[in-house]
Amino acid sequence: MNQLNIDEIRVIAFDADDTLWDCQSHFEEVENLLYAFIGPYCQDPKRELFETESQNMEDLGYGCKAFTISVMETALRICGNDLSATQLTELLEAGKHLLHLPATPLPGVVEVLRSLSPRPSLREEGLTPLRVVCFTKGELQDQENKLKRSGLIKYFDHVEITSDKTEKEFLALCQHLGIEPHELLMVGNSLKSDIAPALAIGAQAVHIPFHVTWQLEVHEKIKHDRMVEIKEIGQLPELLHLKV
Repeated sequence: MNQLNIDEIRVIAFDADDTLWDCQSHFEEVENLLYAFIGPYCQDPKRELFETESQNMEDLGYGCKAFTISVMETALRICGNDLSATQLTELLEAGKHLLHLPATPLPGVVEVLRSLSPRPSLREEGLTPLRVVCFTKGELQDQENKLKRSGLIKYFDHVEITSDKTEKEFLALCQHLGIEPHELLMVGNSLKSDIAPALAIGAQAVHIPFHVTWQLEVHEKIKHDRMVEIKEIGQLPELLHLKV
């Protein structure tokens, strides 16, 4: 397994959804409800939703509200007048319910974040202490509310919520924090949004796969000498030579 160059790390950035708490499983419940309604009217319900979300991405971006609009639009496009007002209401209420998903920290998350507080240096004594940030994408108010409900905000020195996570946003994060890209360690579940763009700018990355993946986050496997993959977040302190 590749090893992190901990001597270079000044900032650890954690993704939020499906890294700190379960998000996609709740979205899949709404997707399954949609599929049950439109399944009799099309051959591939999942593909129909994917196409709608892809077309809406530039205008709506990420988040519960964008997702709910895409779900409703897909249902109406496929079923038309055959979709009842009751079914539409059920889809709408299911989508709005996502705005209140519990954001309960995944196993090991609190312990790992606590191990990083107070901020120890990962390097020799006397050098700049480590900073821990939350770097996530989505709709601002929704992400802020989830972070508050999770109870994890106290563990972060900085929170950055952005509409997308590409190389541009990663570079902006580094500039805002006053670090070079190689001094950043990104921890997340998405190869597309967390790992690939971080590696592209020269940062290090820890990939923690989640058991479900949103269709728009599917990405080919990555092998890189600046990336380590672990099974659960509880393995992170060992990589950083910290005690939980």
